[in-house]
Amino acid sequence: MTEIHSPDEAGEITKRAKEQNLPIFVLGGGSNTIVHDEGYNGIVVRNRIPGFEVISETPSETTIKIGAGESWDEVVKRTVDMNLTGIEALSAIPGTTGAAPVQNIGAYGQEVAETLVSLEAYDEQTDAIVTLTNEQCNFSYRNSIFRSNESGRYIILSITLRLYKSVPQPPFYKAVQDYLDQRNITIFTPKVIRDVVIDIRSNKLPDPKLRPNTGSFFKNAIIEEWLLNEIRKEYPEVPSYDMPDGTFKIPTGWLIEQAGYKGKSLHGMKVHDGNALVLINESAQSYADLAAARDEIIGAVRDKFRVMIEQEPLEI
Repeated sequence: MTEIHSPDEAGEITKRAKEQNLPIFVLGGGSNTIVHDEGYNGIVVRNRIPGFEVISETPSETTIKIGAGESWDEVVKRTVDMNLTGIEALSAIPGTTGAAPVQNIGAYGQEVAETLVSLEAYDEQTDAIVTLTNEQCNFSYRNSIFRSNESGRYIILSITLRLYKSVPQPPFYKAVQDYLDQRNITIFTPKVIRDVVIDIRSNKLPDPKLRPNTGSFFKNAIIEEWLLNEIRKEYPEVPSYDMPDGTFKIPTGWLIEQAGYKGKSLHGMKVHDGNALVLINESAQSYADLAAARDEIIGAVRDKFRVMIEQEPLEI
């Protein structure tokens, strides 16, 4: 394992790895990564490249370049303190800024793809620093080229975000809107939304320092309209959200709960009784225990709904 603190160090470690014929795995905070029992036969690079710079400003927008090694939540806090909107709903997500585009992090109605202008990365194929535009990242729901066809090619060095000086506008994501309505909160600022999201997340997600977990273990399911209609025949109350491409998102936590697994313990893992997307390690001793629990849950949802749910954390 090694750390990099500059773009030059990214190039140096890549060249050394090639000389030794070793693969590289870039690690941010590690909160969304599962390591197999046998370890990783290569070089784990912890990205610690710093930086936070306002590079342009207009009466309505501020564009900021941020080092990939910065704490994501600290970045969100800084932008909220600047009274900027665009990523405030992504508060309290653990990890580094460079990891944010990899799976196109999203929560409570926002995704990093909505504000990301471009990013700089070290291209291991060409041994050069390149700039990739938002479009070149090929963002989709919890996905990008960095998790799909170009996995392992790039070391992200910095990202550039365009944020806005306008106030957040309702209606907000349902959980946030319900929270605001229940407390009669009618003044909306980036800080108000950040505080709401932090409170919701702290009550919904167990602290990994106290109860070992990787946050949401499964992605929310994306299904075709015909399958949603089939599910509605038996479950007319099924929650669903329209996606831009004509498909529909169903909360996977709801699917797991209907399959009877919410709060259930299996193979040393416990499905969180407050949020069925979360798996907590109670007594599992190996990766095999985790895999058995995961596969049983996936199979139960598939058998009941004909929906194949997918794991969210990366594996090495």
